[in-house]
Amino acid sequence: LYDALLEANAEAWVELLPAHTTQAFDASQHGDLIRWQATIQQQPELIPSQRLLDSDAVQIGCVDDVSVDEKNQLEKSLIALHPWRKGPYQLFGIDIDTEWRSDWKWNRLKPHLAPLEHRLILDVGCGNGYHGWRMLGAGAKRVVGIDPTLLSVMQFQLIKKLYGDAPIDVLPLGIEDVPSNLHAFDTVFSMGVLYHRRSPIDHLLELKGCLQQGGELVLETLVIEGGLGEVLVPEHRYAKMRNVWFLPSCATLMSWMKRCGFKNVRLVDVTVTSIEEQRSTEWMQFHSLQDFLHPDNPQLTCEGLPAPRRAIFIANA
Repeated sequence: LYDALLEANAEAWVELLPAHTTQAFDASQHGDLIRWQATIQQQPELIPSQRLLDSDAVQIGCVDDVSVDEKNQLEKSLIALHPWRKGPYQLFGIDIDTEWRSDWKWNRLKPHLAPLEHRLILDVGCGNGYHGWRMLGAGAKRVVGIDPTLLSVMQFQLIKKLYGDAPIDVLPLGIEDVPSNLHAFDTVFSMGVLYHRRSPIDHLLELKGCLQQGGELVLETLVIEGGLGEVLVPEHRYAKMRNVWFLPSCATLMSWMKRCGFKNVRLVDVTVTSIEEQRSTEWMQFHSLQDFLHPDNPQLTCEGLPAPRRAIFIANA
């Protein structure tokens, strides 16, 4: 990882990473961390006969690669890292039916991407790295994912242990931990992050600062229907989420992106999130989208606001 960043002239980040990651993995700051780390350490290494990264479910190994005892042990390890939000995965014959069908989002955006071959990619708010594996499957040279949620990082570490060596990492960091104006990455993804930021303009500028000149931004976020200048700021919660700040119309967000200096800004997809794409499962047993919508009108959230509608934008630095 450090060699790849140095090759991209990202020395400023390489200098900070050891201290940042050590601080993030401070067990005194997170009560479950030691248990999660033990789960990964105690999981025996398995040898997969296949690795498929270009299928809807990221597949590592098959059921014939493991004994019944080995499969049972792996299932225990995976359950210990519940809830699984992003996927799906198929690991040595175990189907992880995650809360999100993240493959649906990937299939919506993939036709619009510049080819990922030989690209150094940053995935901001990457969760457990599902989309990062799909990026590798599409030919990326190296993927660096960042996500401050430690459970997601632990899930990734277990998956990578099963996969074996691969040019992908998920670091327990937020974008504020990336030095400004690094200009190191060929493609930057920010999916499901913008609406959590108190300043969307600052987030757009941070993303632009990560990109090389001419590099590609893939931005996915919640939007509302409406014209230029329209934006929803929930007074309290949105779909039971406290940390939702700005939901712009597509035209408004495109104007923000242009104001921040992005070129060739285009809207490539708008999709209303369905209860088939985001739902409770055996692998994510907490409340999900159906519980966040109005019981009498699924076009509204339980707070009476427009139901989740997600848009994908692509632009160049």
